[in-house]
Amino acid sequence: MADSFLKVADPLDPSDVEGRALREWHGSHSAWLHGFLCRTLRLQPSDADDIVQDTWLRVIRTSLADVEHPRAYLSRIALNLFRDRFRRDKRRIAHLRLVLAEESINPAAMAEQECQLELERAILDLPESLRDVFVLSRFRRLTNKDIADQLGISVKTVEWRIGKAIELCASRLRS
Repeated sequence: MADSFLKVADPLDPSDVEGRALREWHGSHSAWLHGFLCRTLRLQPSDADDIVQDTWLRVIRTSLADVEHPRAYLSRIALNLFRDRFRRDKRRIAHLRLVLAEESINPAAMAEQECQLELERAILDLPESLRDVFVLSRFRRLTNKDIADQLGISVKTVEWRIGKAIELCASRLRS
């Protein structure tokens, strides 16, 4: 029954021109799109991964036959997705500020919010190599082995970077 909703492409089927075109596009443009987002928008690789994935989800719903310039088409979709994300994050921050303004009467809530903001600033100020490992470990809950595999570094390097990140954050929070 689930197969009726999802058409599985047969690579030997000559009538599956659209499926072959999509696989060809993905193979030749996916890495370029990821690099484009990281370089042009200065995104973290994980954020670029999300936008690339959302871009391909949009591309799947369109006909590729009418597209003359694939990279221009892909970059436009990705930039629109980035802008949508930026607007959504901006609204979320505005909402949080409003909530914080309402809670500012409670000194305990304000102190907790200030601590969270200071911790966030400390993490954001870490060098990129330390921050990436720290975020993957503490917020994405990846194992040291998974982080090492994903970033192409040794497990020992992951452990050292996590320790250094914690040391820098603690030092900043103490001062």
